[in-house]
Amino acid sequence: MSIPPGFLWGAATSAFQIEGAQDVDGRGESVWDVFARRPGAVEGGADGSRACESYRRWADDVDLLAELGLNAYRFSVSWARILPDGAGPVEQRGLDHYERLVDALLARGVTPVLTLNHWDMPQALMADGGWTGRGSVDAFAGLADAVAARLGDRVPWWITQNEPWIVSLLGYQLGLHAPGVADLRAAVTAGHHLLLGHGAAADVIRGHGAGRVGAALSLFPCDPATDSAADVEAAHGSDGYVNRWYLEPLLGQGYPADMRQHWERAVGPLDFVRDGDEAAIAGRSDFLGVNYYTRRVMAAAATGPGRPFPWQVVPPSGDVERTDAGWEVSPAAFRDLLLRLGRDHPGTAILVTENGGVFGETPTHDGLVHDTRRIAFLREHVQAMAEAIAAGVDVRGYFHWSLLDNFEWAMGYRPRFGLVHVDYATGRRTVKDSGRFYGELARTGRMPSEQVIARYG
Repeated sequence: MSIPPGFLWGAATSAFQIEGAQDVDGRGESVWDVFARRPGAVEGGADGSRACESYRRWADDVDLLAELGLNAYRFSVSWARILPDGAGPVEQRGLDHYERLVDALLARGVTPVLTLNHWDMPQALMADGGWTGRGSVDAFAGLADAVAARLGDRVPWWITQNEPWIVSLLGYQLGLHAPGVADLRAAVTAGHHLLLGHGAAADVIRGHGAGRVGAALSLFPCDPATDSAADVEAAHGSDGYVNRWYLEPLLGQGYPADMRQHWERAVGPLDFVRDGDEAAIAGRSDFLGVNYYTRRVMAAAATGPGRPFPWQVVPPSGDVERTDAGWEVSPAAFRDLLLRLGRDHPGTAILVTENGGVFGETPTHDGLVHDTRRIAFLREHVQAMAEAIAAGVDVRGYFHWSLLDNFEWAMGYRPRFGLVHVDYATGRRTVKDSGRFYGELARTGRMPSEQVIARYG
């Protein structure tokens, strides 16, 4: 593999998914606390009250990173720990916690990559509609100000928003995630304010002289089910809905005209996009965060009442490999996505901020976790990334999702994404074979030999 010097080999987590300790150090209530109390909202009635207990066991997690030999860690701060009421006053005990974490990472030679919003908006901001209210932009800038004032001198990489399309889709369009709103116009409005919040937060972070700033987008390559003109058009429309609507304004091109027309037909005038908004979003990205899990295979569909999209997701043809979540494993689509980004947005630095899969292996009689499928997933996706780098794409780092098995939102604790197995009853952590394999890759910068691959299954 041709991996550039200084490449970041890391793993990722988010505060709500691992921390627990929701009643500690003045933390306020988040939208996910409230949503998880809805009957049937989360599989098995689970919530984040315990999770991986990482708020108390953060030093154990730093030890794991060092044991594996990773040189970077993507984590998020809990908005509700720092601004319990959404906009102020600042809870210093929350900042103290993240300062201890950052200092411990640096002492171990691990580069901190900090995410400001990984979905845990304070519940207090729902009084103004959450992300549908324009006041959310100023509130988010306040979070950026509090965190950058404390940590801006030590954190070199800042991610403002994590997956704005998923927040918009699942949180405000379908109501399957917090805050549980199901309204299409609300979803489009929230998506715009998330991007506007990125711009406002980036300006604040830069004002503190902090490091590079970007946003992490969930990008799904959209491939036509057939070569028919209708399916090709459906794939292009889906790409606009999922990818281009966020990519293009972030990278300075403004909202794509075809999707503006689509949204105006579907939800009415986009009067929440005010004069100057697109300029306030553009030019605020020093890098692009790419979260990749799978692709979308698209076919044309009829529109009508309750069906505003002339496209639909269909199963891929043939017998394809899938994760335990049913998602197609497609490293080729990952490579092609990176090549597309390099072609369409030249000069853009990229961090692969999430990539992973659900594989449910648990400890066997020997106490170890032999997750051979995750090893194969890692090997294939890292190789795909390396091919894109060799073709000239400026990829600066790769972060596997995730370091730990954790609370997976509406799916509760069933899906296991981690390089490290977590026994939720005891909190015990067990490094999986995939963690050992990935650690070898991170330490050497080379694909482990066949002997190492055989050693880890």
